[in-house]
Amino acid sequence: MNGHKQPQDEVLVIMVPLPAQGHLNQLLHLSHLIITSYGLPVHYAGSALHNHQAKLRLHGWNSQSSAKIHFHDLQLPSYTSPLPNTDNSVHFPAHLQPLFDASVHLRQPVFQLVQQHSAKFRRVVVIHDSLMTSVVQDVKDIPNAETYIFIPISAFTFFFHSWDSIEQKPFPLDDSDVLNSIPTNDGCFTPEIINLGKYQKECMGFESGWLYNTSKVIEGKYIQLLKKLPPNDKIKHFVVGPINPVETKTNNEEHRHMCLQWLDKQEKDSVIYVSFGSTTSMTDEQIMELALGLERSTQKFIWVLRRADTADVITGSDEVRKLQLPEEYEERVKNRGMVVKDWAPQLEILQHPSVGGFMSHCGWNSCIESFSMGVPMAAWPMHSDQPRNAFLVTSILKTGTLVRDWIHRDEMVSSSTIENAVRKLMASAEGEGMRKRAAELGDAVRASVAKGGESRLELDSFISHITR
Repeated sequence: MNGHKQPQDEVLVIMVPLPAQGHLNQLLHLSHLIITSYGLPVHYAGSALHNHQAKLRLHGWNSQSSAKIHFHDLQLPSYTSPLPNTDNSVHFPAHLQPLFDASVHLRQPVFQLVQQHSAKFRRVVVIHDSLMTSVVQDVKDIPNAETYIFIPISAFTFFFHSWDSIEQKPFPLDDSDVLNSIPTNDGCFTPEIINLGKYQKECMGFESGWLYNTSKVIEGKYIQLLKKLPPNDKIKHFVVGPINPVETKTNNEEHRHMCLQWLDKQEKDSVIYVSFGSTTSMTDEQIMELALGLERSTQKFIWVLRRADTADVITGSDEVRKLQLPEEYEERVKNRGMVVKDWAPQLEILQHPSVGGFMSHCGWNSCIESFSMGVPMAAWPMHSDQPRNAFLVTSILKTGTLVRDWIHRDEMVSSSTIENAVRKLMASAEGEGMRKRAAELGDAVRASVAKGGESRLELDSFISHITR
């Protein structure tokens, strides 16, 4: 921005995330990216608790850019927050539903926030999670404000979700192999979250464009297909990902996580990183099988062992202490394995040269971070978009192997199945091929976000558009 412009000539960006870790994280990354690369003022609107959570868990950016983001602590109505249930037939984190339902009531405070700033800025640009569309619907009544939907899932998964919902298909699809073998959505969602999604979709249609946290080098074909779907063909699409930092630097050695110091002592590509994100809880029996599978694989590993987030991660984190490992397990594996029982710096772990594989639930954050760091995956989807993301990783991009097929999702995954998947990824010729393809994809993804790269040009185009 030109330093001589008056505040009323400026453009303000307001982020409105869904209050779940994977969603908070993406829009906070985008906030940093816009501030550090373009110098636009960015405000981030959520509850005090979830703003704190987002800041607490963010890594890969320096504190100067964090200090420039203006956080608005909005008041959520009260809600009851049950603990995560590990034994549901649907593994979707239904315990977060009361929080999602409460977040719908941010409509009035978000409107007031935008209205208040519309008097001070030439234009207010609201970037909101697709599941927060109903919250920002009144922004269309503010003449100098416009909204953009942020798509927090893969273009592949988003396209096939959209395609499934269309009765009269608008064009033939030449992906018959994919159509015949893509996992179903059975077991992915609860009726409550499906209804919330439908409500958000009904509110769509006033937005000025869509932003995608993906790169055309990963799934350009599915971006093109999404653009062809009516009424998407009439709006602007900006493919700006990955928005996470692709190079992380820790200035202070003292503040490096202990697992990074452990990784420094290991050989290149020798360690598998095991983490199932913030919304997965395994049964005690499944944790035992995973522990034994990792041990018997004889491969080096870092395993982040935690329960799913509660709606309040700040006071609800004691649950992890109740997780049981086999007796003397950590003593037995101490020379080649590390169990981390708190939040871990995933980007820095994936970037570390010693890490040669990632066992993951295949949430989109984890997938795109893995792509951008060039790390192949052992895919173990649990719910939501994860089965289709896992299909993208293993069958389309061929940068990973399945631990468990989605059709067997209700079965316990045995220690021998886990052992075989780890060995396949980390210690076989087939795994070496996946590692090579993942490294090539990582190079292409990082080039796409560098100056002059395709994703960077898309973000330049978006910024030019909103500052027009």
